[in-house]
Amino acid sequence: MGCFAALLAIISPRLALFAVFVFSDVLSRAYDSWVLPLLGFFLLPWTTLAYAAMWDIGTRGVNGIEWAFVVLAFVVDVSSIAGGSRARKSDDH
Repeated sequence: MGCFAALLAIISPRLALFAVFVFSDVLSRAYDSWVLPLLGFFLLPWTTLAYAAMWDIGTRGVNGIEWAFVVLAFVVDVSSIAGGSRARKSDDH
């Protein structure tokens, strides 16, 4: 499932999150409730996916260098949001 999810993430992180939700129990193990993955699906898909992957890869927790991957995913999410906002502003003028 890991390689398949990685290939789907290249296409769309939301598609990969959906596939991980349907075909595995990684999200339910990494998150205590369904609220954070659902919010992550809409707001921060790369961060949600990275946290779940690092949780599953590690010792059932995110420790050490694994946090660097989660932070990198957060930076990608935030830059994507900022880039979309900037593009909308440039189209208005």
